[in-house]
Amino acid sequence: MVEVWRQTHWIFRGLFLALALLLLFLRLLPLGHAPGALPGPDLLLCLILAWIVRRPDFLPMPLILAVILVEDLILMRPPGLWTAIVVLGTEFLRSRVALTRELNFLVEWMLISGMMLAMMLVYRLVLGLAFVPQPAFGFAVVQVLWSVGLYPLVVGLSRLVLDLRKPAMGEVDDFGRRV
Repeated sequence: MVEVWRQTHWIFRGLFLALALLLLFLRLLPLGHAPGALPGPDLLLCLILAWIVRRPDFLPMPLILAVILVEDLILMRPPGLWTAIVVLGTEFLRSRVALTRELNFLVEWMLISGMMLAMMLVYRLVLGLAFVPQPAFGFAVVQVLWSVGLYPLVVGLSRLVLDLRKPAMGEVDDFGRRV
């Protein structure tokens, strides 16, 4: 029974890594990048936040760190800044897993929306303090709004396709620990 528990964790970790690489590949494709076009959503961030709220044990911090750091390097962002912000945000949510378990979806959506907005503001503030050139503020807000709008779709697909759900109150894993 213990092997199945470990196998499920590794399957979801491998699936997350595959989805992250697919989303990064799709982001690199030159589709519709005309000057002045609106930015798309950050689907990888939506996926990470949805999985952290649902099953934080499936996404360990080193995996999130590695995936976002690779994304930083490939997309030529300042290495480590967005990674640190995402890791801090996910660890904030991970530490409140008992609270988020009891939230209905609307309140969870508002929490995640606030988290995405705060992450974007901190990122832009640090870049501004370092005098790094950055896109217009409106583009960043549009990207956050797209991400917030698509978060329910990511959660719905995770639930329907992968059966990724919040653990029930009092649910225990195969080791007898609370999930």
